[in-house]
Amino acid sequence: MSDNDTKKPTGDSQPPPKGAPSETREAPGSTPKHPPAGAKLDTPPAAHSAPTAPPPPPAPKPAGPPPPKNPGFVTCTIDGKEVVVKPGTNMVEAARSVGSDIPYFCYHPRLSIAANCRMCMVEASNAPKLVPACQTPLAEGQVIKTNTPKVKEQQRAVMEFLLLNHPVDCSICDQAGECKLQDYYMRYDYRPSRLEGGKVMKNKRKVLGPRVVLDQERCIICSRCVRFMNEIPKEPQLGIFGRGSHEVIDTFPGSELNSNYSLNTVDICPVGALLSRDFRFRARSWFLSAAPSVCTGCSRGCNTYADFMAQDTYRYRPRENEAINKSWMCDQGRLSYKYLNLGRVLSAVVGRQQGGTARPEVARKEAIKAAAKALGEVKGKVAVLASPLASNEDLLATLTFAKGTLGAKEIYVGGRPQGDADHYLMTADKNPNRKGLELIAAGLGLALRPFDELVKAIDGGKVRALYAVGTEVPGNVETFAQAAAKLDVFVAQAMNESPLTAQATVLLPASTHVEYDGSFVQMDGIVQRFRKAYPSKGDAVAHWALAAELTRELGGTAAWTSSREAFRELGKQVAEFAQFDWDKAAPPDREKPGINPLPTAADGRPPGYREFGAPRVRGL
Repeated sequence: MSDNDTKKPTGDSQPPPKGAPSETREAPGSTPKHPPAGAKLDTPPAAHSAPTAPPPPPAPKPAGPPPPKNPGFVTCTIDGKEVVVKPGTNMVEAARSVGSDIPYFCYHPRLSIAANCRMCMVEASNAPKLVPACQTPLAEGQVIKTNTPKVKEQQRAVMEFLLLNHPVDCSICDQAGECKLQDYYMRYDYRPSRLEGGKVMKNKRKVLGPRVVLDQERCIICSRCVRFMNEIPKEPQLGIFGRGSHEVIDTFPGSELNSNYSLNTVDICPVGALLSRDFRFRARSWFLSAAPSVCTGCSRGCNTYADFMAQDTYRYRPRENEAINKSWMCDQGRLSYKYLNLGRVLSAVVGRQQGGTARPEVARKEAIKAAAKALGEVKGKVAVLASPLASNEDLLATLTFAKGTLGAKEIYVGGRPQGDADHYLMTADKNPNRKGLELIAAGLGLALRPFDELVKAIDGGKVRALYAVGTEVPGNVETFAQAAAKLDVFVAQAMNESPLTAQATVLLPASTHVEYDGSFVQMDGIVQRFRKAYPSKGDAVAHWALAAELTRELGGTAAWTSSREAFRELGKQVAEFAQFDWDKAAPPDREKPGINPLPTAADGRPPGYREFGAPRVRGL
């Protein structure tokens, strides 16, 4: 056999060898080009040979796939419904867009694809066997079926496999009410276990680090936590060790899970394996409610859910925001909720603390009168200290009062001291609204002065009266409290007790950001709304309300009676707030009017409804 025998025809025309007879048929009546031997031509040939006939057209190529129905997109059918998506979209995302729910454990829209839980297997028209929906991109014209008997049996079998060695200790598990195993068992399995014999025993309380504990018996080896640590904070501190049913998640020998983003692994764990040591055994998820809020741990302004019960906040969880924190938040910010519960100023006090005796508490109206009288006597001579922990509405009202009523021309900046920053979300500035304070002061024509100048002015006797909006200071609190003891008038609006509040001549209780509606401006200038979670504790009200009461007591006009009115009326003076719609920017805190705030779950939705909607809106 020659080489030419194995070559496939290309369809290209080949010129015949020299002298070979032509297979082209002559038209009737035409002169043959190669007459038989001995035949004579009636007409002698020309001096030059006539041009040869053009070669035959090439054979038609086999027909390719039809052009896409929607150019630039992929059009397919999922459960009888046409879907048009971008190329590369996987089946889980595409099915969700038409209301088909494909269950999964290991898939996460912000992590790489592992496809190891096998829960999302579906039927595809171009595959002989079931394919993992999370890993398989859609093809043009493909037909996907997610609810056939074959798919349902696959889901049931996977659930039975995952629950074989699971301890099923839901009654003591913190994930109860937020657990995919619970939800999926009721929806896809709902059968007793067929296991004969004992289950594989593993470590029930494996402390991975200072903030996370692992129950290895509950783990289904979805590898979400391992992929998160490798890909998001880029701190590979977790791994999968062992083989078969003895495979476990653990830290590498000699190390621990001490990343500032370790608690995100608790959020994305689909079962009760990874648990927060801070929240563990503190509350059941169905007793908690969730309010959309903003983290006050630093100037990043990560979007959060504040989970609360009665008038106590139990935890922060990240809320989806593509422009700021995506789906994550740092551990320091997550644990910064504790000041909302502890050491609160809940009653007004008039007079400094003398020795160790407790100061008598008075009604807030009496304290407002005392503060107005004291400030009225030092108009034009009072210094103003503003904390960047206060909201935009608080700062608009209090600084307008300071300028218009007290005659202030400059503002001293307080707030928390600088701290550590990291490579991802956490910033060194531990104040959530420093940018807002700068914008509002500029809009009102007030100069900002550093805190150190206030300390020098008090020590030098230049400042004898001080009005403080928040008592957080960037220096040593006890040292500044000793300086504040020299003041003749010290009116302080404070959220938390401290050595500084003990030196206030009039102390007014202020609400925290989860106790009223408001907004912050984060470090990049993005204005963000937060929602009220529960009523203010004790006799506390927001800073803007205290400023309104002081303004009216001193004979001024303060028409605003809510955060919304304060922002809409006073925010006109700040050019950067002109394009911000206070009402439309509010994140939704309920499904329907009149319904209480949503019960908390893995993403703030009621249990059983967590998987509805687009994945990037779920807060995971």
